[in-house]
Amino acid sequence: MKKTYYLFNPGRMSRENNTLKYTAYTEDGGEGQTRFLPVEDVGDFYVFGSLDANSALYNFLGKKGISVHFFDYYEHYTGSFMAKEYLLAGKLQVAQTGHYTSGKKRQILARKFVEGSAHNLLKNLRYYQSRGRQVADEIAQIELYVSALPHATSIPELMGFEGNIRQTYYRCFEQLVNVPGFTFGTRSTQPPQNELNALLSFGNMLCYAACLSQIYHTQLNPTISFLHEPGHRRFSLALDLAEIFKPLLVDRTIFRVLNKKEIQAHHFVREFDGCLLKESGRKIFVEIFSQRLRETFRHRRLDRIITYQHLIKLECYKLTKHLMSIEEYQPFKSWW
Repeated sequence: MKKTYYLFNPGRMSRENNTLKYTAYTEDGGEGQTRFLPVEDVGDFYVFGSLDANSALYNFLGKKGISVHFFDYYEHYTGSFMAKEYLLAGKLQVAQTGHYTSGKKRQILARKFVEGSAHNLLKNLRYYQSRGRQVADEIAQIELYVSALPHATSIPELMGFEGNIRQTYYRCFEQLVNVPGFTFGTRSTQPPQNELNALLSFGNMLCYAACLSQIYHTQLNPTISFLHEPGHRRFSLALDLAEIFKPLLVDRTIFRVLNKKEIQAHHFVREFDGCLLKESGRKIFVEIFSQRLRETFRHRRLDRIITYQHLIKLECYKLTKHLMSIEEYQPFKSWW
């Protein structure tokens, strides 16, 4: 399996024969440690520090199908270098566009994404309810929202239900992590106002990029989405898929790193009227998140062992079958 590499330090990357050479910069701007990465082992890069590279390198990465995702100092996703869309197929493009332009077909898929997300959120809540957390009222409220989803008549209405489900779910966060001094308040971004919001923002961006990477390796067009409105400057289909996987990949990572005290108050910094993870905290979160993507489980329907990373690609294949009228799309719903 190809690996994802996370680059935190400023550095320079270049091609050396069929190998990638990465040299980190020291604090005074000099050259530090050099690493050589066999290109066959690289799936994609997540870049959190400045990266010096030239067009020859990106031409090489493009030919090898390697993506590069960029994040700024404030942990915001800023964009990606994606190789040429070598898998795009005309018939699927027409079908995907048709499902977007048809109000009825689009609503069917949009509702599926919200249903899958809500199911996985509820799995998280029920897990902690069985361990004594008082979340019964929130579970009942979310179930009411889910029961109303089939009656929604527009995308904005579905987005409204999705927002209400999330807001109710987030009310439980302080109970689920049970860390003294960590409060949630309301969901805040750009910048996050506290530690829990900072972890959510950072984790959600990682999940978005992970979904985008898997979409790229299918015939789907990442710019045509169904729940979220397609934008001029974003791959909005990744936002749709991320709704399903954020509870499993991001939220469970947050619960782990806080409840096991792997990330603590000293891993955050308050500046510019917001709260951000320090580099030390980002490295810890990324390591646990990467472990989660590589974690394996037995898939009930396939009856074989797969990783969470491959699970995202399988979701893309299921969506493709729906668009091509082969099999109705059913979102992944966790059973544990």
